[in-house]
Amino acid sequence: MKTERVTFEGHSGGMLAARLDMPDGQVRATAIFAHCFTCSKDIPAARRIASRLAAQGVAVLRFDFTGLGHSEGEFANTHFSSNVEDLLRAASYLTARDMPPTLLIGHSLGGAAVIKAAPDVPGLRAVVTIGAPFAPGHVSNNFGEKLDEIRENGSATVSLAGRDFTIRKSFIDDIGAASLIEALRHLGAALLVMHAPRDATVGIDNASEIFTAARHPKSFVSLDTADHLITQEEDAVYTADIIATWSSRYLASRDVRPEAVPPTGVIRVSEYDAEGLRQGVCVAGRHHLIADEPTRVGGTDQGPTPYEYLAAALGACTAMTMRLYARRKDIPLAHTEVDVTHDREHLADCEACEDGTPKVDVFSRKIRLEGDLSDEQRASLLRIADKCPVHWTLESVAVIKTQLVETAT
Repeated sequence: MKTERVTFEGHSGGMLAARLDMPDGQVRATAIFAHCFTCSKDIPAARRIASRLAAQGVAVLRFDFTGLGHSEGEFANTHFSSNVEDLLRAASYLTARDMPPTLLIGHSLGGAAVIKAAPDVPGLRAVVTIGAPFAPGHVSNNFGEKLDEIRENGSATVSLAGRDFTIRKSFIDDIGAASLIEALRHLGAALLVMHAPRDATVGIDNASEIFTAARHPKSFVSLDTADHLITQEEDAVYTADIIATWSSRYLASRDVRPEAVPPTGVIRVSEYDAEGLRQGVCVAGRHHLIADEPTRVGGTDQGPTPYEYLAAALGACTAMTMRLYARRKDIPLAHTEVDVTHDREHLADCEACEDGTPKVDVFSRKIRLEGDLSDEQRASLLRIADKCPVHWTLESVAVIKTQLVETAT
């Protein structure tokens, strides 16, 4: 991952500090990460989630709202509406760089901000909220007894997470008037709501209200034991992996062409990037996979290697064949598991492929069978494993016919 320090103009004219985390390979989508109230772009959750997404091909811009972190401006003069405007400025900055955002991710109050901004971001495909409040006014719960002082005197100093912030009445009025209902109804993008049931800062009912108010497509994922700030690394990694997997359904890769969907019976492999090794695999237009190589040999490690797919085919075929046999013979097979290992390396084989010297491949299978099975039944299942079609294919001499076809115009 490469991280670029950038700045762009915020709503008040001051420069906002940001980091743009870029994938090592081709960029398949661009996202903006909006941090939580009084936090910054550099909190562990933001860094870890952005890093994990970048490793999976998603460029992430995380920035400090006006008056926070390394951004210019006075925090005391900001409010929820100004955060939304800063988000729109971030989207415009990325668009000017030919990287228009298709994914918005917001944490806590940043989650409310991305919902509010979403209808005004052209080309947006997906929105993710993490521990977000349904009503922006929820944040005033952090001010405690200072709330009355703010209303009476026009401002007060509030201590949040060990730091003092000046909160003005204009901020209270702004979040009190802000509503997400219309934005949720006209989001124009798929929505993923992520929330921890034990979140002590923003209760789980907020996730329910956001989810109910939004239109489909929408999804909810529980963050189980995570805290509000997603401070544990494993929780941040889980969150990022879910976002990457869920959003892939909605984020169209720039390199996918209309003619990329193959006809029934054809498996089409399309190169993502001439500088890397990642390949898109489309099976009859119904299933989409990625093949890649480890980073040490020039890949980006975003999918299994060709040899790993070959081993997976053998393992899957073995398990299916035993299951079908068990059904036909009424064998009480409760569960089967097949481990396959294959030690060949694609790069080394490519370097020697011109000499035409054939090599013997050895696949090792370890089969586990569960159920009330007799020794005879176990032996029968093991015998049938050697008769799976992929096993036969690998042991026989296959004929591969190759022809060059014209590129479609």
